[in-house]
Amino acid sequence: MQSQQRRILVTSALPYANGSIHLGHLLEHIQTDIWVRFQRLRGNQCYSVCADDAHGTPVMLKAQELGITPEQMVEQTRAEHHQDLQDFYVNYDNYYVTHSPENKELCELVYNRLNENGYISKRTISQLFDPEKQMFLPDRFVKGTCPECGSEDQNGDSCDNCGATYSPTDVKNPRSVVSGATPVLKDSEHFFFDLPKFESMLKEWIRSGAIQNEMANKLEEWFEQGLQQWDISRDAPYFGFEIPGAPNKFFYVWVDAPVGYMASFKNFANAQGFDDSEFWQNGNDTELYHFIGKDITYFHCLFWPAMLEGAGFRKPTGVNIHGFVTVNGAKMSKSKGTFIKGRTYLEHLNPEYLRYYFASKLNDSVTDIDLNFEDFVQKVNADLVGKVVNIASRCAGFITKKFEGTLSDNIENPELLSEFQLAESVIAKHIESRHYHKAIRDIMALADKANQYIDAQAPWVTIKDESKQAFTHDVCSMGIHLFRILMVYLTPVVPKLSADAQSFLNDEFTWESIKEVKKGHSINKFKAMLQRVDADKVSAMVEASKENLKVTSNKAIKPKTDNKQSEIEPIADTIVFDEFAKIDLRIAKIVHAEAVEKADKLLRLELDIGTETRQVFAGIKSAYKAEDLIGKHTVMVANLAPRKMRFGMSEGMVLAAGPGGDDLYILEPHAGAKPGMRVK
Repeated sequence: MQSQQRRILVTSALPYANGSIHLGHLLEHIQTDIWVRFQRLRGNQCYSVCADDAHGTPVMLKAQELGITPEQMVEQTRAEHHQDLQDFYVNYDNYYVTHSPENKELCELVYNRLNENGYISKRTISQLFDPEKQMFLPDRFVKGTCPECGSEDQNGDSCDNCGATYSPTDVKNPRSVVSGATPVLKDSEHFFFDLPKFESMLKEWIRSGAIQNEMANKLEEWFEQGLQQWDISRDAPYFGFEIPGAPNKFFYVWVDAPVGYMASFKNFANAQGFDDSEFWQNGNDTELYHFIGKDITYFHCLFWPAMLEGAGFRKPTGVNIHGFVTVNGAKMSKSKGTFIKGRTYLEHLNPEYLRYYFASKLNDSVTDIDLNFEDFVQKVNADLVGKVVNIASRCAGFITKKFEGTLSDNIENPELLSEFQLAESVIAKHIESRHYHKAIRDIMALADKANQYIDAQAPWVTIKDESKQAFTHDVCSMGIHLFRILMVYLTPVVPKLSADAQSFLNDEFTWESIKEVKKGHSINKFKAMLQRVDADKVSAMVEASKENLKVTSNKAIKPKTDNKQSEIEPIADTIVFDEFAKIDLRIAKIVHAEAVEKADKLLRLELDIGTETRQVFAGIKSAYKAEDLIGKHTVMVANLAPRKMRFGMSEGMVLAAGPGGDDLYILEPHAGAKPGMRVK
């Protein structure tokens, strides 16, 4: 047991204010909430804050589409997000919004300090400009032809087909996603943060234990390429905070979003009447932790600590980085019904099922967490219902009916009780280090021992023997003692189940409760605490999450709200048969597949086409894990001219269908198709 109270501030990444909370978000918020509840259970002073990330072009355009102001949309979305999180028992001390007076004040403070210290510069840059909407276009609001491979309808900064990355100004035949107009180049003065000046500090900080080694290794790539000055400004029209002394220039959303952590805590501290500043100052005993997903590592582990350092604030004690959520081994998909919103889940299932399942999988690495529905049903039913709650169910009835609801004054098996109590140091270490899966493993091993003990003593048999009444009382009381310790351990994971257990036990848990033994203690009548997971409800949730694919025109494309395209593309112009007949489609067996280093969307495939093996680079990484493709058969264009890419020579093209992203499916022939067969 620890003795000295720690003073800790914890944050989670801010959900963006133009979409609903989904299971991917919930992994992080649940991971954070478990850690915070554990710290509080241990007696530490632990605050947790979050907020909606309100600013940026997508929010501005979405509000226009809805016919409301950005402020109105943000207010509605924030309320929805907060309610969803609360219904999953994720309870922040403050759930705020970045469009707030506190955040404006703090952004200006940080900027002014950086400027005074010589870390801000200005220069003119050329950007694509929408002449119809009279606005500069962020990368994601430009589409066109890839300058590397010639693929059409590619994003303004990267190509899904060949994996190339480029500037929006290099895109061929560009068009505005907002209006469909052809953008023009226009000069504008922008403000830059001098990130390279912090290189030595950042190198030292990322190797200080503040982040996982695997992510520190990944960040080394940025240093090898050379840190660049960071563009921190955006031009009007833009929903955000205006830069002091610069009319019509606004802070880029990634400036004010992390400052939003400070603002949310300041708002809470002001309401509670205490000084928040010492949690952001160097040289005191406070701790600061951020929980984030791996996709925003650069912002939190390079830009953010550099901004804090340059403005005279403390850097985070730790940035805890997690992977993504996959469902049944694949990325979440709207068409498959596995892109599940938090509210849809809540309409079908108990939120603590998900909290427990995520806890049983979470560790301190950035590997993705797979939500396998079959495993989900089995694990929750076997562990929480079949092992833990079952202990109380088996023992409580005898205590109530035969022994006036009072536990025995004796401890029937002190060695077993001591084993349960002594496990606390290891379990605490696991939770502290975010190895939740190890904590769950150890807790369930204890639950197995408790059930084995009850099985061996068979109180349902001894209760029938008058001479063994006292023994039966001791055994059932022992079962309740063991159940109670297990529930203390599980309190951060399943707080509602723990609250029900505390009500049943007539008790209030702290971590110190593990050392206490409630001999001669009165308990209440046992009531069912948790129902088994109904697999039919899981199926219904998936069905309710499916979205019908809709055909759209090939005019202006509306901006995506969640980086996923769910529309069927319009039919292309017709071609004559002779042109089509030139295409040689062959069955190919994928004999090897691997991710391409430094390419977000590419997999390198080795394809057996009967007479030879070809190397092909395919932009399908968003939909498939490399190892899952090995051994599959697919269809490839065998007579496509080889194309030299920066990763190597691509000797063909595999065929895939779908709107893109995770909704992408390689074509697979029926069983019996052999490598090299021609598709006719």
